[in-house]
Amino acid sequence: MYNTDMLVNCSTCRTPLQLPPGAKSIRCAICQAITHVADPRSAPPPPYSYNSPAPYQPPLPSASALSPYNHAPPGPPPSPHGRKKAVICGISYRYSRHELKGCINDAKCMRYLLINRFKFPESSILMLTEEETDPYRIPTKHNIRMALYWLVQGCQPGDSLVFHYSGHGSQQRNYNGDEVDGYDETLCPLDFETQGMIVDDEINATIVRPLPRGVKLHAIIDACHSGTVLDLPFLCRMDRSGRYAWEDHRPQSGVWKGTNGGEAISFSGCDDHQTSADTSALSQITSTGAMTYCFIQAIERGEATTYGSILNSMRDTIRNTGSDLGGGPVTSLLTMLLTGGSFSLGGGLRQEPQLTAYNTFHVYAKPFSL
Repeated sequence: MYNTDMLVNCSTCRTPLQLPPGAKSIRCAICQAITHVADPRSAPPPPYSYNSPAPYQPPLPSASALSPYNHAPPGPPPSPHGRKKAVICGISYRYSRHELKGCINDAKCMRYLLINRFKFPESSILMLTEEETDPYRIPTKHNIRMALYWLVQGCQPGDSLVFHYSGHGSQQRNYNGDEVDGYDETLCPLDFETQGMIVDDEINATIVRPLPRGVKLHAIIDACHSGTVLDLPFLCRMDRSGRYAWEDHRPQSGVWKGTNGGEAISFSGCDDHQTSADTSALSQITSTGAMTYCFIQAIERGEATTYGSILNSMRDTIRNTGSDLGGGPVTSLLTMLLTGGSFSLGGGLRQEPQLTAYNTFHVYAKPFSL
């Protein structure tokens, strides 16, 4: 059950909204209005508007703020020297009409980054691509499911977990009332045409809900319609000037989407209604997923001091490349299925990387670490 102490009503449609701990504003995902509050337990004043000349400033962390999502029993602080584990999945859909060029490159680059920059042991990284010779590492639906179970199995306080996915993403109609927009987000395994897609509900149940106190999960999802593919409750909605507000995506049905006390943070390639691109315009050498390339570049350029600085860097890189990104295949399975073939960007890349979080204080301004 959700803690109602941190609930405020939307100033426009009166929908109850869960306020992130210590935050002073929240955007309603239904009517898009921003409710600005001086204190989480006080009545909300008139909503904040992006048209205001004064930029929104993130609130300072409060040592006394308690997360409404931390339901783990109290205990000693977690060890900072935990294990590191990662699942990296890159799917090219080779020899099919859904073929992508950059996804296996993305997987290899992410593996290199984790080993060389963040000191992940090679033996603790599970790679799933079509190039693997082990039949259990081919990115089929069954193998991806098993890899996600492996990722969280036996996790202990202090552990750092990473899930990177580069491939097709899509949407399907939601019927249980736990999606604001009425659609579930999905990932598309290699055999999705015969075995089906992996729905966000299952991803949340597999790698989000089991996370105990002291365990941190980072997901980097480079796919279309991936904004809320982990079903995390808070989305960082940002305008083009860098001002942001947290958006409440808790399901009105009351379905539990939380962890068991751990932290879950996701970078996604685009919003739920957007598509992501597979392009050579960024690297000028070979095809990559635009989001994966920009994420790695933000880290390599020293622009990853906070989660917010990474998000800003990724968006700036994509926007500054502009129309040069035209011509690459869009990784939107939904578009290709509807059109019966491949789809080209033509007018440039239209994707806005997204940041979603769970059980994390002021994640936008928080120092980034894996």
